[in-house]
Amino acid sequence: MKTYGVIMAGGGGTRFWPLSTKREPKQFLNLSGRDILLNETIDRQKELMDLKDLFVVTNVSQVPLVLERTQGRIAKDHVLSEPAARNTAACIGYAAMEIVRKYEDGVMCIFAADHHIRDEKTYTAVMKEAVRIAAGEDALVTIGIRPTYPATGYGYIRNVKAEGKAYRTVEEFVEKPDRDTAESYVNSGVYAWNSGMFVWKASTILKYYEKLLPDVYECLVKIGDAMGTEQEKAVIEAVYPTIPKISVDYGIMERAKGVLMLEGDFGWSDVGSWDSLDSVKQKDEQGNITNGKTVLLDSTDCVVYGKHKLIAAVGVKDLVIVEADDAVLVCPVKEAQRVKEIVEALPGLSLERYL
Repeated sequence: MKTYGVIMAGGGGTRFWPLSTKREPKQFLNLSGRDILLNETIDRQKELMDLKDLFVVTNVSQVPLVLERTQGRIAKDHVLSEPAARNTAACIGYAAMEIVRKYEDGVMCIFAADHHIRDEKTYTAVMKEAVRIAAGEDALVTIGIRPTYPATGYGYIRNVKAEGKAYRTVEEFVEKPDRDTAESYVNSGVYAWNSGMFVWKASTILKYYEKLLPDVYECLVKIGDAMGTEQEKAVIEAVYPTIPKISVDYGIMERAKGVLMLEGDFGWSDVGSWDSLDSVKQKDEQGNITNGKTVLLDSTDCVVYGKHKLIAAVGVKDLVIVEADDAVLVCPVKEAQRVKEIVEALPGLSLERYL
């Protein structure tokens, strides 16, 4: 059975404001110095599948940018356009219906467009095993990350070993915990970070939509019935915005029975905010992470990211300083998660032009 990749690339990456904006969201940023996150995600799959079998699902407004920035890596008809943002259940269901109706079936590997993997060889080995299990056992497989610290920004998966199997069985998905709870999870040894990477057959996941998300499934069937016809585009534009908004985690994974998990220990990070930039860039001897022209005197443990201007700092510690085209961000490293609050506040201040 053929393996397909589905890259979800419709997010806004608001915690990376002001560098990440509606015009150029996080997945189009080159944070590592090598390539944009979306291209790194595409290229990472080359040992897992034929890259011509990759799909990117993105908002209609981002389609031109996807085609431009991916430099021919993705076929035009494999960029699936969402006329409205309806969360991950719609996005993944749309891709599953595309694969079933146009290519009969296949194993789907679901990725976010903006994550980082340090050890790609180990990553490929884990994903190949996940594909084998999903195809052979007709199962929903998720990738759990072995936690390295008590993160409060990730969801967790409670799991137990399945005797004689490479996989573990999932007992529970839990939401982002507070610090004390996260520490108890890590110390227990039975919780993994929820990476948001999934593997299953397209036909299998659609059966779960029919059972657990019938309202979503009804919309997907209407879209699927129009696929390959002259009405396909019009039907998608009419039906897609009516799909109920729900994540695949909440709608299916948390409710499905018999979900399997493979543990990943390959240097995964969702690069979710400025305080996680050390997952893609090295710190210097003073613990600083810098980009662009910077001069830091007696400054330690800072994230300083410039685009055009020289950024100079003296005697500061634990600060995030970011210079974008038309905005500057300054905040303590420990408050980096709150950058999203700025993005949410701007419209109410009539400052939408900075989004």
